[in-house]
Amino acid sequence: MPRGGLRPAAALVSISLLSGCGVFSSDESDEEQKITVGTMSAPSTLDPAAAWDSSWELYRNVFQTLLSFPSGAAEPEPDAAESCKFADATNKVFTCELREDLKFSDGHDLDAKAVKYTFDRMRRIDVKGGPTGLLGSLDSVETKGDRTVTFRLKKPDATFPFVLSTPAMSIVDPREYPADKLREGTTIAGSGPYALESYKAGERAELVKNTHYKGAADRKNDAVTIRYFKKSATMVEALKNKQIDVTFRGLAAEDIVEMQANKHAREGIQLVEGSGTEIRYLVFNPDDPWARKKPVRQAFAQVIDRPAIAHKIYQDTVEPLYSMVPQGLTGHGTGFFDDYGDPSVAKAANILKGAGINEPVPLTLWYTTDRYGSATEGEFKEIKRQLEDSGLFKITLKGRPWTEFDAGTKKREYPVFGRGWFPDFPDAENFIAPFIGTKNVLNTPYPSREITDEVLPRSRREADRGAVADDFERAQKLLVDDARLLPMWQGKQYIMASEEIAGGERALDPSAIMMMWELQRKTSW
Repeated sequence: MPRGGLRPAAALVSISLLSGCGVFSSDESDEEQKITVGTMSAPSTLDPAAAWDSSWELYRNVFQTLLSFPSGAAEPEPDAAESCKFADATNKVFTCELREDLKFSDGHDLDAKAVKYTFDRMRRIDVKGGPTGLLGSLDSVETKGDRTVTFRLKKPDATFPFVLSTPAMSIVDPREYPADKLREGTTIAGSGPYALESYKAGERAELVKNTHYKGAADRKNDAVTIRYFKKSATMVEALKNKQIDVTFRGLAAEDIVEMQANKHAREGIQLVEGSGTEIRYLVFNPDDPWARKKPVRQAFAQVIDRPAIAHKIYQDTVEPLYSMVPQGLTGHGTGFFDDYGDPSVAKAANILKGAGINEPVPLTLWYTTDRYGSATEGEFKEIKRQLEDSGLFKITLKGRPWTEFDAGTKKREYPVFGRGWFPDFPDAENFIAPFIGTKNVLNTPYPSREITDEVLPRSRREADRGAVADDFERAQKLLVDDARLLPMWQGKQYIMASEEIAGGERALDPSAIMMMWELQRKTSW
């Protein structure tokens, strides 16, 4: 396993909004141990072969991966596997030994052949914009007996154990998931801590304990209902009315600030706050006649006022970000601030004038209306205001619900568009590699031979991830020079929960995915 100086990406602390202490009971009824969680991140698909998005929140709880991040861990540890290690000194052969007698929730055996089937299937289907991009270093998967799986890599890759820990690598049942196409329907056959009892798209998922589960999770409740909301205010109101027990992804800044400042609003509610590695950024499409021009992108970058967005729109619940690698990870930098400094209309005008552009640049900016929280629209209105107040741009704003928005990115329809990134794993590579190359998660080809052919391969040979800072500083210098990706802000993490609920501090893994099994109900105060 790689060793390095990674800091946990989801270090949470509870803001003391309550007094007293909880007494926990292990003999409550099933009904008492059911937890209801609210979130604004509904899955886009139930098939892991298709999703490279926050569908992973559900997968983490109903599927199993060979490795995973237990609560508080910064490095992957065995889950469906009993042990895993590089079998050579070059980081090109990685072998896992499975736990004994693993089964899927439907009772079918989970063996080495099922693991190989999962990886071969994902690569065969190769969904556009899907998670196959994470497996760029994988050459082949081999099995020996029922429990041994060996991954042979095309080139050294010390991050491969991190990749195996992502919910994209969820092991599926070969009897239930077709080899050459995505599975349809609203059921899941996984081997995770929970089984999916029922699912209604965009509304709710009902999880119950998987009686066949063998893995690292210590389940502290018996069942979880996940409710999907479209507005933060509606979700928080449901919490106040005791219709849900916990709120997570999508909390709006105004709801967080009110909870921090208003004693009456937080009565009976606890707020858990911590650092996070969620980022927001803008993408410029090279197919667009204006966005493809480097001086346009540079002038855009020179005008943007990140602190104003963080303060006015998010009320300082986020922090301005000047590199694609967030604070808290080896390789974080401030390249966009170093090159562009404070916002300057005069400097931006000179950039455009030097390129022979003397009229306001027309650009259409796109955002998703329901994926990242209700403040997204306000953020883009503020971006439009900043750009148009400069007199250098003429901006049109357009928004779509996530499903339609995501389909549009796959068709490369948008000149400039906003995206969010929740890391697949806590390493600087995961904030650079997914966005670079002819095939990337953004579906906007971004060839950069120095990054893909030199910087990343060199960093992947280094098992000590704390020793690759120079490589990532170089990669970020190239990104700043191109200004094809424009980092905007880095989020903090917030969970609101009823005073009856414990475990919020432990419920988020380093990729900010909620491990529902850590939540439990208190019996008294």
